[in-house]
Amino acid sequence: MTQRGAARRTVLGAAVLAAGAAAAGIPAGTAAAAEADRGDGGYRDLPVPTVIGHRGASGYRPEHTIGSYQLALDLGADVIEQDLVPTRDGHLVCRHENEIGGTTDIADHPGFASRRTTKSVDGVSVTGWFTEDFTLAELKTLRAKERIPAVRQRNTLYDGRWAVPTFDEVLRWADREGRRRGKRVWLHAETKHPSYFRSLGLGLEEPLAKLLRRHGRDGRDAALFLQSFEPSSIQRLSRLVSAPRVVLLSAAHTRPWDFELAKDPRTVADLVTPAGLKWIAGFAQGIGPTMDLILPRDASGRLGAPTTLVRDAHARGLLLHPYTVRNENSFLPAEYRKGTDPAAYGDAFGAFRTYFEQGIDGIFTDNPDTGLLAAEDFRPGRRPVNR
Repeated sequence: MTQRGAARRTVLGAAVLAAGAAAAGIPAGTAAAAEADRGDGGYRDLPVPTVIGHRGASGYRPEHTIGSYQLALDLGADVIEQDLVPTRDGHLVCRHENEIGGTTDIADHPGFASRRTTKSVDGVSVTGWFTEDFTLAELKTLRAKERIPAVRQRNTLYDGRWAVPTFDEVLRWADREGRRRGKRVWLHAETKHPSYFRSLGLGLEEPLAKLLRRHGRDGRDAALFLQSFEPSSIQRLSRLVSAPRVVLLSAAHTRPWDFELAKDPRTVADLVTPAGLKWIAGFAQGIGPTMDLILPRDASGRLGAPTTLVRDAHARGLLLHPYTVRNENSFLPAEYRKGTDPAAYGDAFGAFRTYFEQGIDGIFTDNPDTGLLAAEDFRPGRRPVNR
């Protein structure tokens, strides 16, 4: 993006932060104090496009492990993502889902065999083992493993090397690495299935806010983004902390689960209209749309014409952190695949280039080194084509 664009987004971002604080009922003094404590600066000072290590460097290590986070940081990721789910005794742990049969060795523990069960999570029937049925001490007896070994066979080399981390452990790791490097380590934390867990008496937002306050990451310029597919979770967080917030958006025809429960008829398609984006800007600083909302794919898997989402979101001061770019053919648009092996690398640089040309502010990727190299052509100065 151009320097003019960066300056414009700074002004817009400040306005939206103020509006979000007012909408959330946060006293003006709280926002002022947070501004005084801004330290190294807020998210507007991150490089653009920002490269976010999706579940760490999950293209190279089993996801949501300290090993994956460490590699993402060592590769140079600007921000590193965590997904948060609770244990039975209320600790927040980092797993993509609360069902952990595919990401740990729990099936190899005979003592836990009887806890395999079927549950309805956000209206979907899921069979396996669930974090909410285990204490933290029990989960700590497990070891993490690669989630998609058929695609990432090399990652299975690292199966069993790391335990399931708590978010508190990740925050302490980030604090240590920040001190060692002399630079804050940015995180991007997602509340997973928050309405489901609240119905079990395991609300995510309050313990998350407590952890953020303990580690000094609760202010408006904290080195952390908060994200959720449920807007009500972001609204709840906006009343607890001032850290920047991002509403995640799935396919256009889908409806956030909290909307389903509240009988709210709006779908994601409604939320990406100018009116929907204006509503989001009242309590969040950005959106995290699936890339298909920006560049839809046709029936053959090829990219079509861009939508107006980037332009419309920026017009309301919202940044965009779409998801997710991966190097393997099976995840790339059809025109960027090479050969017929789904696990082989395709033209990921071509895909990144096309995505960055849309003017997005950042992107989630399993391969932060690839993303960073691709981003160099857009840092700074090239004018995006869709702005």
